[in-house]
Amino acid sequence: MARVASNPLSLPRFRPYFQVSDTALVFKSPSLSPYRTRKFQSIACQTNPLPTQTQPSDEGKVLAEPDSVDDSTSEATNSFVGGEFSEFPNKNINRRIAIGSTLAAVGLFMSSRLDFGVSLKDLSAAAVPYEEALSNGKPTVVEFYADWCEVCRELAPDIYKLEQQYRDRVNFVMLNVDNTKWEQELDEFGVEGIPHFAFLDKDGNEEGNVVGRLPRKYLQENVDALARGEASVPHARVVGQYSSAESRKVHQVVDPRSHV
Repeated sequence: MARVASNPLSLPRFRPYFQVSDTALVFKSPSLSPYRTRKFQSIACQTNPLPTQTQPSDEGKVLAEPDSVDDSTSEATNSFVGGEFSEFPNKNINRRIAIGSTLAAVGLFMSSRLDFGVSLKDLSAAAVPYEEALSNGKPTVVEFYADWCEVCRELAPDIYKLEQQYRDRVNFVMLNVDNTKWEQELDEFGVEGIPHFAFLDKDGNEEGNVVGRLPRKYLQENVDALARGEASVPHARVVGQYSSAESRKVHQVVDPRSHV
């Protein structure tokens, strides 16, 4: 039998390379989670593989494990835009809604309180003197008030609006009950609570009075009736919440020469 001469140079050369088998070998271990799988690499040989024929290796492919789910979820919530992580869109929306609501509330408050700065001192400074009101031939609204009267201060903006509307046809007089000069007028008009509004016709005769805190329409309708020269006012005797005039004894004005 002839022997075949062995020539190591004539033998084909084999170069080992690694290839991931199509079927994954599942390794189960009591200490590992049942959801984890592992792939084992198999060794194969190929004759003179060309560089262009090499297929991409799957070494880097690893099945996702349950432990990495939380990380991927957190990455999905924050998008990387322009080199910076963008904030949640709902935070921007909520911030804009909050700012818009705040501005709307402030605007509503300011619109309803445009005349909030009107004080009793401002009204008394612009008031017509009592003696002049009785002699100029116009109907008159006389308000008995005090600086310590909370209801008087609350109604000041409403009185200011009425004065601006009817001042050319109606006199607006302010008499401070702390001034002892008006003792006779307090008795004449029967002032027991303040603010006390007396409505006088052009001859100085009282047609009615309104006492205390009441809706603005009561004052509005009475003043409007005076301005139109009607013989009576629609609300001749109405009493709301008021401050007692007896408190004026503690707040007496020393100088009686003041007309207010």
